[in-house]
Amino acid sequence: MVEAVLIDLFSLPANLQNSIQGLLCNTLETVEKCSSIPAPFVYVMCCQRQRGERNGEHESLLPALRNFQSLKKRLEVVCALTTAAALYTIKQRLDEKDLSIIKVILPTLRKGLMKVYIEHLFTPVYKFEFEDLQVISDCKSLQIAEPQSEEQALSTRDMALIQHEIQMYLESLPSLKGELTILRSSLIPDGIFLHGFTTRTGGISYIPTLSSCNLFSSSKRRDPQVVVKENLRRLAKAAGFNPETFHRVKIDHANAVCIMGKTEPDSYDGIVTNQKGVTIAAPGADCIPVLFADPVRKACGAAHSGWKGTLLGVSMATVNAMVSEYGCNMKDILVVLGPSVGPCCYKLPQELARDFHRIDPKCVRLFDSASPYIDIRRATRILLESGGILPENIQDDSVTDQNQNITFCTACHPDKFYSHFRDGTNFGTQIGFISIKD
Repeated sequence: MVEAVLIDLFSLPANLQNSIQGLLCNTLETVEKCSSIPAPFVYVMCCQRQRGERNGEHESLLPALRNFQSLKKRLEVVCALTTAAALYTIKQRLDEKDLSIIKVILPTLRKGLMKVYIEHLFTPVYKFEFEDLQVISDCKSLQIAEPQSEEQALSTRDMALIQHEIQMYLESLPSLKGELTILRSSLIPDGIFLHGFTTRTGGISYIPTLSSCNLFSSSKRRDPQVVVKENLRRLAKAAGFNPETFHRVKIDHANAVCIMGKTEPDSYDGIVTNQKGVTIAAPGADCIPVLFADPVRKACGAAHSGWKGTLLGVSMATVNAMVSEYGCNMKDILVVLGPSVGPCCYKLPQELARDFHRIDPKCVRLFDSASPYIDIRRATRILLESGGILPENIQDDSVTDQNQNITFCTACHPDKFYSHFRDGTNFGTQIGFISIKD
C-alpha cells in the first residue's frame, strides 16, 4: 500500500505556471479517489524561483489545496531552490513518519532525472513507483498513466551535475548535536601518527538513531552514502586527513586482514599499512574499533572486533600482519581499544559465553545465567598479551587515570556514541582511524 505520494511540479515550463492550480487539482483528485484509508501523505514539490519568495508559490497553491478535505494535514507543499534541497526536505518528512513506500507522479521527461536523485538520496529501505504526469499544450486536461516507454539515459555530464548539486546542498547544511568531537589516545605518539575515535556529534545525519555523525551506510538503514560521505568530509577536515585516501575495513565479523598495496580481499576486519598519508579505519557501534601503531617501523593498523572477531583473534591477526609485512617487533606495537559496549551492558547466550569463559573466567559475569554479561575488551587484552604485546602498550578501560580513558561504553552514553545493542536495527556507526603523517 502506498504510504506517500510525491507530486513533482518542480520544473514545469514557464508557460504552464499559470495553470499549476489546475494541474494540482486534477492530480490530487486522482490521488484522493484511488486512496485507501488512511489516505497517503502527499508532498507537492515546487521550485522556489528567487530567494526571499519562499511563500509565493505556496500561497498561490492554497486555493487548490483547500478543496481536498480528506487529505487535510496530510498534504504539504515543499518549495526549494534546487531539486536536491526539495527532495531531501521531503525525505526528512518521510523519515519523521517512518514511511517507505512512495509513489512519484511527475512529467515523463523528468523521470530519468528523478531516479538519479532518488538513487543518491535514498537507500533500498525505500520503495518507489512512478506514474507519468502528462500535460498537453493548453493545459486543460491532465492524465496519470503508466509509462509506455523507458526514459532516455542521462548523459555523463548530467549525472555529474546532479552529484555536484547534491554535494553542494549537503555541504551547506548545519552540523547537528554540537561540534564534531574526536577522542585521541596519549599512548599513540602524535608526532608520527594522526589518529582518533569519532563520536556521534557534528555531522548532518538527522534520523534520531543515526544522528548526527553517522559514518556507515547500508541497504538496511535510512542514511544514504552521500550523507555518510559528507560526514566523512567534515571529519577529515577537522582531523586533518585526505578523504580521498581513506580506507575502511569491509566487515565480515571474522579475522581476515587487508595489506594496503596488495590485492584487496572481498571482506576483511583488519587492515594495515606503512604508506604515509593513507588513512585506515575500522567502524564500531558496540564492536571494538582497535588501532595499532608501531612508531619504530612506522606502520599502523585498524581492526573491527565484535564478539565473533574477538574469539577468532582478529586483533592478533592484525598484529601478525604488521610483523610479517613490515618487520615490526611485537614489543614496539601500541594498541588502543576504542569506544565499545562494556561488560556493564553486553550480554550473550550462555553457549557463547562459555567461549569467553575459556579465555578467562573474569571475562564473564553471572556465568550460570541464561545470558551472562561479557567483557570482550578483557578478552581482547588477554589474547594480545598472550600473543606478545606488552601489557603497558595496551590502552583500554583499565587505565588508572580516568581522564585518559577513551574506551567508553557505547550503550551507556547515548549522547556521545551509537549502539546497536541499545538502538536496534537502524543504528549509527562511529569509527577509529589512523594514518602515518607525511
